Amino acid sequence: MGYMVPVGISNKHLHVSQEDLEKLFGPGFELHPSKDLKQPGQYAAEEKVDIVGPKGSLKGVRVLGPVRPQTQVELAFTDARTIGVSVPVKESGKLDSTPGIRLVGPAGTVDIPAGAIAALRHVHLSPEQAKEAGVTDKQMVSLKVPGERGLIFDNVLVRSGPGHEKEVHLDTDEANAAGLNNGMEVEILV
Repeated sequence: MGYMVPVGISNKHLHVSQEDLEKLFGPGFELHPSKDLKQPGQYAAEEKVDIVGPKGSLKGVRVLGPVRPQTQVELAFTDARTIGVSVPVKESGKLDSTPGIRLVGPAGTVDIPAGAIAALRHVHLSPEQAKEAGVTDKQMVSLKVPGERGLIFDNVLVRSGPGHEKEVHLDTDEANAAGLNNGMEVEILV
């Protein structure tokens, strides 16, 4: 058996800039951490917003912190279709040629001009973990999912560097297709 990595299932969420955070929640607003995520320094915030598309809205979508330079909304294809938005698969932070979307918070509304994506599936590894796995940062690998609904996920981006901790990020559609739950392990195929 090769190098095994635990799965972290990524439900719909967003990352916000400080400017957009203040438009949504009020001047000088700061996020309130609710739960630490596995990636060091990242957390699920108490704050939630509604995401509005041409065909409807997704209510109470969690904001993840800390704030980022640019607001980004991450949806599974099912979520995007539900509200009538066509999202491209993109690496986090690579928001060129992505659609905009409306965000509604308790203090205001923000129409971001770009930033709605289906996140490119990826595996976080520290430099030491990447070395153990025999992979490098930005390498594309595959993941073998064992079990009754076993399959191979291709086109998985390795994100390795200081501040990364061993975890595969898949969205809810991907995890459901493979019968995966948080913490289950998959194998990196190089």
